[in-house]
Amino acid sequence: MPASLVVWILSALLIVGVLTQSWWEPRLEARGIPYRRWPWRWWLVGYPATALRIRSTWRRLAYLNGLSVSTSPDRRVIGRDLVVQGQALRPKPPRLSWPVPTNTGLTLRVLLHPGQTPAPYFAAVRAMEHAWRVHGVRVTSPRRGEVFIQVTALDPLTGEVPSARGPAHALLSADVGRIEDGEPWLIDLRRVPHWLVTGATQSGKSSLLAALVLALAPQPVALVGIDCKGGMELGLFGGRLSALAIDRKEAVGLLSRVVDEIRHRMSVCRAAGQRSIWDLPEDERPVPLVVIVDELAELYLTDGSRESKDEAEQCGTLLLRVAQLGAALGVHLVVAGQRVGSDIGPRVTALRAQLGGRVAHRAHDEASAEMTLGDINPDAVITAQNIAEDEQGVAVVAQGGRWTRARSRLVTTADAAQIGRTDPPANPFLTSPDPVTFEKGGMAA
Repeated sequence: MPASLVVWILSALLIVGVLTQSWWEPRLEARGIPYRRWPWRWWLVGYPATALRIRSTWRRLAYLNGLSVSTSPDRRVIGRDLVVQGQALRPKPPRLSWPVPTNTGLTLRVLLHPGQTPAPYFAAVRAMEHAWRVHGVRVTSPRRGEVFIQVTALDPLTGEVPSARGPAHALLSADVGRIEDGEPWLIDLRRVPHWLVTGATQSGKSSLLAALVLALAPQPVALVGIDCKGGMELGLFGGRLSALAIDRKEAVGLLSRVVDEIRHRMSVCRAAGQRSIWDLPEDERPVPLVVIVDELAELYLTDGSRESKDEAEQCGTLLLRVAQLGAALGVHLVVAGQRVGSDIGPRVTALRAQLGGRVAHRAHDEASAEMTLGDINPDAVITAQNIAEDEQGVAVVAQGGRWTRARSRLVTTADAAQIGRTDPPANPFLTSPDPVTFEKGGMAA
C-alpha cells in the first residue's frame, strides 16, 4: 500500500474521531473506560481538535477583539478641514503560525501588522480561552513585532502531584512540585537566595515548606527552623534540623547565632581574598545554611509588655540582617506567613523587599496578594485571587519579574518521619566549637 494512501486513511480516521468526539466520549465514560488517562488522548484527539478550532475561529476572533487591520482604509474628505474615516469591510487578521503541540497544550506565534502593539492581545486572553475552549492562555512578546501565545488545554495542577524522579538536582536546588506547563517546579536558592511564602490557613504553605525540606534533606545543606507554634509543623522533621526554635525567645538566640555565623564567614572570605564562599576551595567552603521561618507574624506580634516588644524588635532586626548579608555567604532565608505587611510589626516591609522569590497561595483578601505580588506584576495578583479553596497547594510563583502558576506536592507523615531520621551536616556553625543538635523540639548546643 503506498505511503500516501496510508497517510490519507489515518488523516480521515483522525478527522472522523474529532468530529464524533461529542458522541463517543460520553459512551466511554458511561462504561467506566478511563479514556481521559490514556497518554495518547491529547496527541490523537485533543491536539487536532484544538488546532482546527483555533484556525477556524482566528479570523472572527481577531475581528471582534480589534486585532484585525485594513491595509486600505476608507477615507472621505468632506469640506476643507473634515476627514471621515469608515470601518474596513474586509479587515485583515494578523498572520498566525500553525499550532505547535506540547505535553499540556500548544504554542502559537503571531506576526503583528505595522503599527500594532501587543496590548490588544493581552486584553483578548479571556476571549481566546472561551473561543478555543481551553484551560488557559498566556500572551507574551519576546521580540519586536511578534506575539507568542501559550495555550494550556487542561490544567496540569489538578490531582496529586507525583513524586520527584530523575537525576538529583544541583546543590541548593529543590524540586517541590510542578508548574502549569507540566515541568518540575524548582526552587534554586543559588539563583534566588531568599523566598517569601504567603497564603491563608489550609492553603498549602506548610506543604510547600515540607516539600522544600524533603528535597534539601539528601543534600549537604544545614537546615534550621523557627516555628513559634510550638514546633508543630517543622518539629516533624526531627533530627534532620540542625536547630529548631519553638518560641520567640529561642528564635532570638538562634537568629543571633546565625548573624554571628555570617560575620565569621565574612572574615573567612576576607582573609582568602574572595567575595563569596562559592569562590573558596570546596574543602574550605562552609556548609550552606537555610533558615526556615513558619508563621512570621508570631515573631512580631506582642502582648504589650516591654520584654515582648524588645524581643519582637530584635527578631525584626536579626531577620533583616540575615536577608541583607546572607546571600553571598551561603545563608538563605525562607519565610512563610499569612500576611507580610507593616501592620504586623516594624521592619517587615524592609524584610519583604529583600526576599526576591515570591509564592502566593490562596488569600482571603486582595491586600494579602498585593503585598506579595504587587511589586512583581498586577496580573499575578489577579491570578492569585482566583485560586479556589479546593485548590490546596496551588500558588502563583514570581521571581525576576516573571510569574507562573504551580502546585507543591503533598508530603505524607511517613515521608516526614523518614526526613526526621536523616542526620544533619556535622557542624554548620563555624563559630560554635560543638555542633548544634536537635533535642526535644528545642535548641541545644
